[in-house]
Amino acid sequence: MALNPVPDHVPPEMVGDFSLFTSPGMLPTPDGDPQAATACVHAGPPIFYSPFNTRDGRGTWVITRATDQRRVLQDADSFSSHRSIFASALGENWPMIPLELDPPAHGVFRSLLNPLLSPKRVTALEPAVRERAIALIDSIAASGTSCDVMQDFAFPFAVSIFLRLLGLPDHRLHTFVGWANDLLHGDDVKRPAAARTILAFIDELAAMRREEPVDDFMTFIVQAQVEGRRLTDEEVRGIGVLVFVAGLDTVAAAIGFDLAFLARHPKEQELLRSEPNRIVLAAEELLRAYPTVQIIRVARKDIDFEGAPIRKGDYVSCATMIANRDSAEFECPDTIDLMREDNRHAAFGYGPHRCLGSHLARREIVIGLEEWLARLPAFRIKEGTAPIAYGGHVFGIENLIVDWS
Repeated sequence: MALNPVPDHVPPEMVGDFSLFTSPGMLPTPDGDPQAATACVHAGPPIFYSPFNTRDGRGTWVITRATDQRRVLQDADSFSSHRSIFASALGENWPMIPLELDPPAHGVFRSLLNPLLSPKRVTALEPAVRERAIALIDSIAASGTSCDVMQDFAFPFAVSIFLRLLGLPDHRLHTFVGWANDLLHGDDVKRPAAARTILAFIDELAAMRREEPVDDFMTFIVQAQVEGRRLTDEEVRGIGVLVFVAGLDTVAAAIGFDLAFLARHPKEQELLRSEPNRIVLAAEELLRAYPTVQIIRVARKDIDFEGAPIRKGDYVSCATMIANRDSAEFECPDTIDLMREDNRHAAFGYGPHRCLGSHLARREIVIGLEEWLARLPAFRIKEGTAPIAYGGHVFGIENLIVDWS
């Protein structure tokens, strides 16, 4: 990975030795806890420059206080969300929509898409979500006394919900998960190859839905209008790619981290099993403790921020896992308290780009935990195994083998 030098305008004393990709605890680690490992930055300044804090080796300013992250994420005049995260893998520059659009264009598309993932719409989806969770967990229970949470439950559950939303068949689930894994966690060869594959698939799906409309998300997009016109091919592509990628990884990772925590903490596990009405509140604390996404903005102009000379074009990192360990925001932030109230966590971001799919993600996590705890006995990490957790742009966990024999 080619590394970019520290820009001349960054004072040497503001360069910090921390990266979400390479610092201790960020590389794949058995029994690792990368979210907790980020807490070390709170011993330092409120903002510093990390020379290599992106997948492509670019540096970022790192914002460590939750209140300062909110300032950045709510200030679209100074900080753009357009990074072409997906398109850059192809050497292109189109935005994923609405994530990478800035106001006022962002508001136009956000208004278009909000009803598709509103609380009312999520409530309508809930029976299907619960039915899918029950089917997977009952199959796991019938097949033995151990399973790999990620492969047998978290990915099949979360991904199948989004496939249903998009109008795609379940039998291609493992193919789609493989594409997303290569895109989000692959190397410099796998990532662009996966991007091309996903792009071709989205374009083909859009063409099919234009030709033969059905009752699904992509049909809605190709038939939608904004400002009195149909969406362009690039806009349809930008929306399709975002929904496809967003649904394939983050919720599954969250469920994996949550069940890993419960596997290691039998008292908390038993509390939620005996009092399932506490799961909604507990899920918020688990979202605080185990967020998975680093949010990055691009400076639209020169700005001095808490003494840092941010210049136009600089990347600014608002890592959710850092905000969620801020002691100025949360009492005893490194303690996971499933009864924590007033949990103003940053797992879904802040400001106009706050996660569009947060209502659905929340319900998937809560329903997944409810049905898992209701249908399986006390479980633990299987002896002789160790889940592998890692940092990066999207935090993840794998090889999560649990046992209830």
